[in-house]
Amino acid sequence: MSLGTKKFVITRFDPDRDTEPRTEEYEIPVQSDWKVLDAINFIKDEIDGSLSYRWSCRMAVCGSCGMMVNGEPKLTCKTALSSYGDSLTIEPLANFPTIRDLVVEMDGFMDKFQKVKPWIIQAKERAVEEGPQHQSPEDLQAFKQFSMCINCTLCYSACPVVATDPEFLGPAAIALGHRYNMDSRDEGADERNAVFRGEGTIFSCSYANECSEVCPKNVDPAGAVNQAKFNAVVDWASSFVVKREKE
Repeated sequence: MSLGTKKFVITRFDPDRDTEPRTEEYEIPVQSDWKVLDAINFIKDEIDGSLSYRWSCRMAVCGSCGMMVNGEPKLTCKTALSSYGDSLTIEPLANFPTIRDLVVEMDGFMDKFQKVKPWIIQAKERAVEEGPQHQSPEDLQAFKQFSMCINCTLCYSACPVVATDPEFLGPAAIALGHRYNMDSRDEGADERNAVFRGEGTIFSCSYANECSEVCPKNVDPAGAVNQAKFNAVVDWASSFVVKREKE
């Protein structure tokens, strides 16, 4: 079923010829079952093949099609076009450098992930003969929510701290580090908590909760940040108790 036509005002930026971003307008026929990404694909396929953006799975799994839709970070493959009026503004995600049109630079974001050591850390490697390390359903439930992140970066675009402090570790990276701290198989909490207590990390968060509001997977990174704050303080305080006992 047709929804008639809608106007799309899309940010364009070609680093080879533009000194700053500009906009172009496209008015296209749209269908009632379309997502925002469907409309953008129509524009590229039928009107302007030079339009650049990222997308892959169209199933809200890969996290690559995040854009600003009418000023809000959205996963465009999941966002119904019927939720909007006759005109939409499409921009690259906020708080990231723009490479071209709607494509943003992700290297800095991925560097922050590395800082939280997002892997299982164990003091001693298990012998093959010991077999797999099992977890109970309760063990899994402790961190499962925080493992659902798809790295869409919507939370970074919504975060007011990232907007003013680009070096801030950020909600997704903190939630990922917290996910491993809560994993019963992991022994690296001390290392991650030392990172969390550093400058530009968990205590820089103002708990605006914007990150959790925009998360398409209900990861609740704001909740992870608050839990990580508490655990990092407990870990710090416990270190003094252990030190005194040894003395």
